[in-house]
Amino acid sequence: MAEFTMELNDEQKEVRDWLHGFAADVIRPAAAEWDEREETPWPIIQEAAKVGIYSLDFYAQQYFDPTGLGIPMAMEELFWGDAGIALSIVGTGLAAVGVLANGTEEQIGTWIPQMYGDVNDVKVAAFCSSEPDAGSDVASLRTRAVYDEAKDEWVINGTKTWATNGGIANVHVVVASVDPELGSKGHASFIVPPGTPGLAQGQKFKKHGIRASHTAEVVLDNVRVPGSCLLGGKEKLDERLARAREKAAKGGVGVPPAEGWGRVKNAAMATFEASRPAVGAMAVGTARAAYEVALDYARTREQFGRPIIDNQGVAFQLADMRTQIDAARLLVWRASWMAVNGKPFTAAEGSMSKLFASETAKKVTAQAIQILGGNGYTREYPVERMHRDSAIYTIFEGTSEIQRLVIARTLSGMPIR
Repeated sequence: MAEFTMELNDEQKEVRDWLHGFAADVIRPAAAEWDEREETPWPIIQEAAKVGIYSLDFYAQQYFDPTGLGIPMAMEELFWGDAGIALSIVGTGLAAVGVLANGTEEQIGTWIPQMYGDVNDVKVAAFCSSEPDAGSDVASLRTRAVYDEAKDEWVINGTKTWATNGGIANVHVVVASVDPELGSKGHASFIVPPGTPGLAQGQKFKKHGIRASHTAEVVLDNVRVPGSCLLGGKEKLDERLARAREKAAKGGVGVPPAEGWGRVKNAAMATFEASRPAVGAMAVGTARAAYEVALDYARTREQFGRPIIDNQGVAFQLADMRTQIDAARLLVWRASWMAVNGKPFTAAEGSMSKLFASETAKKVTAQAIQILGGNGYTREYPVERMHRDSAIYTIFEGTSEIQRLVIARTLSGMPIR
């Protein structure tokens, strides 16, 4: 087990500086253009693939960093460049985490490489969980998967929404109900291979922020996938469903112990729990970027014959901004270290990190606009875009309200609703 440390080693520093250079030289100069275009920045993803950032090898190296700091460090630097473009680069990772969290070794080896493609033929992947009537309430999803035993195929029907890369992905990972009576315990995840008939893109959303990242509905109409596309395999699923049915037959679940609340309960939550600290790191990157713009502006902008940072009203805001960013990073790194080293989130540390970092990003980017005044409200300065981008962190992969619910349940041991 790696000891927890706030000091990056030489190799990590080298990777951090490399990522920062890519963010500064490639991502940030293109940010305003792709935000306005509201299109997937394929040329930037291609550049990331050429240098090795958009690749399974790079993702795996950071994911399996024994210190746990590889992924959050990478996310912070890329999202410092621009949130929309960075999400286009790392969005495939959510689908990859879905396979890592629920799949067999064979499935991991088969499907994750196809999510990325190669330098000459870049691909993306999508994780499809949310539905029009089931966002935070994942237990209410209606997408249904029915097993056709004669053909050893699963037949999937339903509509997914808010899917990053939905419809344009090479590989889709879809969460569906296989036993609606069991609620979230009756969910399973499925691979939908490229070119599968019946899968189509629905509405593409025009968003407030992260506009360079493709977000759309995914419609599944009698989609048939081989039995081997059930993540984890049918034997494991049947065993899990049998346990859930037996428990339900005995009169319900009762009140679980404190440490049970907030832990992984189903296929979707297994993915979200693994990715929450990473989302926190994204928020830290955006907040840091806005803070740096505001700090530089306050040092150079003069009013009444002196730089505005000479005023306590501005200087104290910057002090608070930096303190909150550093505190958010500490929570993210702690949760990431715990996850990699098998430490259970007995106080919902993963949710804590995502909650605090995402709220910090919203607050810091708003303060940055205030410090820049009228300039901050225009698109001539990037803090306006950063503020729009930051709004998503308190919404996707578990809203701030859901994070507070998870934390409260974990701390109290009560089924708070």
